Amino acid sequence: MSTAKQIRVLIVDDHGMVRRGLAAYLKNEVTLLVIGEARDGEEAIEACATDHPDVVLMDLVMPGMGGVEATRVIRQRWPRVQVVVLTSFGEKDLVQQALRAGATSYLLKNVSGEDLSAAIHDAYAGRTILAPEAVQALIAPGTPKKLPGVELTPREREVLALLSKGLSNPEIARRLSVRPATIKTHVSKILTKLGVTSRGEAIALAITHRLMSE
Repeated sequence: MSTAKQIRVLIVDDHGMVRRGLAAYLKNEVTLLVIGEARDGEEAIEACATDHPDVVLMDLVMPGMGGVEATRVIRQRWPRVQVVVLTSFGEKDLVQQALRAGATSYLLKNVSGEDLSAAIHDAYAGRTILAPEAVQALIAPGTPKKLPGVELTPREREVLALLSKGLSNPEIARRLSVRPATIKTHVSKILTKLGVTSRGEAIALAITHRLMSE
């Protein structure tokens, strides 16, 4: 029997049927443990303080405090907690707001149960996953080919491209045959140059401005 740690998951959605459906599915996953549910952003923050989740499944559009603000608060107070957005909306502004707030991944509610489970594991491991619809929303016609004022080195562009494929720092290090600490330094420099604070936001910016197209 596996002794691997179960990933503690908090489900946040204002629709009870959605919460119950997600909980019922995830409870069949032996590597996942649903530790609570919340109906809005304020309840999500309270649950993080008391139940200590590893990953939060976060809806965005909810009465009261919405998912974007709740994500921002959670990531500021508990940086180790990963937030996976799970919503019905794939508009560019919402995608950018969620990633800017610190969301690790952005998925739509039409995602399969298998892909959702994989995304939770990926988030826990530090990998960013964006739904294809979210990526398409970020690629708006007429966007500039290059973000003004940003000069990434060839190696930084390479690391950014691997980040966009959902690889974690250790996986990128193995791919490039360097130490994980080296990749951590590259990622830090990429975030600084792009003026962002999260890997997800860096990926969104890179997609929007075609920073990996050359």
